[in-house]
Amino acid sequence: MEKKKIYLVDTTLRDGSHAVSHSFTPDQVRAVAGGLDKAGAALIEISHGDGIAGSSINYGFISTPELELIRAGAEVIRQAKQTALLIPGVATIADLEIAREAGVKAFRIATHVTEADVGIQHVRYAKDAGLMAVGFLMMCHMVKPEKILEQAQIFVDAGADVINIADSSGYMVPDDVRARIGLLAEKLPVPVGFHAHNSLGLAIGNSLAAVESGATYIDGTLRGLGAGAGNAQFEVLAAVLDRLGYDTGVDFYAAMDVAEAAVDPLMHRPQVVNNTSLMLGYAGVYSSFLLHTYRAAERFSLNPRDILIELGRRGMVGGQEDMIVDVAYQLSTAKE
Repeated sequence: MEKKKIYLVDTTLRDGSHAVSHSFTPDQVRAVAGGLDKAGAALIEISHGDGIAGSSINYGFISTPELELIRAGAEVIRQAKQTALLIPGVATIADLEIAREAGVKAFRIATHVTEADVGIQHVRYAKDAGLMAVGFLMMCHMVKPEKILEQAQIFVDAGADVINIADSSGYMVPDDVRARIGLLAEKLPVPVGFHAHNSLGLAIGNSLAAVESGATYIDGTLRGLGAGAGNAQFEVLAAVLDRLGYDTGVDFYAAMDVAEAAVDPLMHRPQVVNNTSLMLGYAGVYSSFLLHTYRAAERFSLNPRDILIELGRRGMVGGQEDMIVDVAYQLSTAKE
């Protein structure tokens, strides 16, 4: 029997940017991207953690201009597609075109789960330019599966080649994933993908639930490097999916080697589920809020867990990082 094909998407050089304060260098990009390309990753994502043009006071400034990082990736990526995340409103069509010229072959157009319509023009532009376009819906724990299907169809109608849903806070459990991926895989005419965060320690389990429910594109990062408690660990995904009889095209020995040689040295800290990152998943808060929350907690002498619970209660979503300080200030004055 022919093995089912699963495409592993590596986002170490995008989501992992959060965990290193957006400090990747061109040499690090070449080492990681080159190793991933040889290991057989299907797509390799390179950009600021919050996507193209994300470098800002709101999201955090990048140490090396991201176009330099994208060009460094293009020097060594030979087999995989080089991709970049783009959040409409953070980046523009002009940014998409500049990134394309620098070497990006596929764009993942990322919107909040209820706002796919703001990405229509970006998907259409990518397709008109002959690029792969992925509709990427974030914070998918916040709405019912039927709403996700409605929003996914907007991306499909615009021409998206793949629909990817993200558990951006790591809030979901496997049954949540099965309900969402299962419906999309049944109803949509294009492949479906899944992006997991490990806030509750469920990134690998949730990714397997996605595969079992029909997803064929699965995101991961080497060593799990990513926002909050990190992502599904790429080399573990490769090993587990191989054990289960899926065809990923990834040499997981090679993936292990690049993780050890190229990613271990650049990590600022081990990627673990600690108390505060656990709270991201428990409260359903966007994973990239973690470092901002730590800083606000220190500034206002608060427990970061209290800030995260309040952010979750208010339903804060990606793009509202600047509100974390306001929430922390309000909590601090309420204590007085």
